[in-house]
Amino acid sequence: MKSIDLNCDLGEGLTTDEQIIPLISSANIACGYHAGDVDTMKRTIELCLQYNVAIGAHPSWPDKEYFGRTEMQKTAEEIYNIVTAQLLLIAQIAKEQGVKLHHVKPHGALYNQSAKDRTISAAIAKAVYDFDSSLIMFGLSGSISLAEAVALGLQTAHEVFSDRTYQDDGSLTPRSQPNALITDEQTSLQQILQMINSNTVTSVTGKIINLKADTICIHGDGSNAVAFAKIISYALKQAHIDIKAN
Repeated sequence: MKSIDLNCDLGEGLTTDEQIIPLISSANIACGYHAGDVDTMKRTIELCLQYNVAIGAHPSWPDKEYFGRTEMQKTAEEIYNIVTAQLLLIAQIAKEQGVKLHHVKPHGALYNQSAKDRTISAAIAKAVYDFDSSLIMFGLSGSISLAEAVALGLQTAHEVFSDRTYQDDGSLTPRSQPNALITDEQTSLQQILQMINSNTVTSVTGKIINLKADTICIHGDGSNAVAFAKIISYALKQAHIDIKAN
């Protein structure tokens, strides 16, 4: 039986987390730098434990004003410290509830920059490896961020997106462009099944691109996030694809 990990960015102060968590297998929990606080981390971890969902850290640039979507230029040491501080915080909260972290997925601009910038991705990977070398690094499928993680000896999960369109080079269409988001449920589902069954995705120009799909992201901050999660979860089960963490 085929299986796929279904992940979602959570703990960002939205009211839909309780509806989404039972439908996914991995949660990326905001660590306070772009959203969330100690209380939201604690509550989200409790929900994950209730539904046997893998608990991951979702570190960001320090950018609450713009939800972590502002690109920043920092030294490798600064990046290392930014990531480590967030891991320390959420790992301590998890430990208090008798559980440890499963994975790390950078958020927003930090994620996108690390997919293309070797200095950033190497600093993140080193921070994660030094903190806990058993953690799985989530990153854009086929990107530099995962190559740097592998070079250090980390396990990785190639991430693909249910609700984002792709460019011909395999990168995500920037959110600044009008066709960046997939808002139609059937289009999203078609893209997911293509990625799982053939390890390909169709770009905005119609080009078929090869990509590895270990984990699929659904965004928890979309207006139709719950509907997407329900439809995707149901469709995967109908297609005999098991939803489980890596």
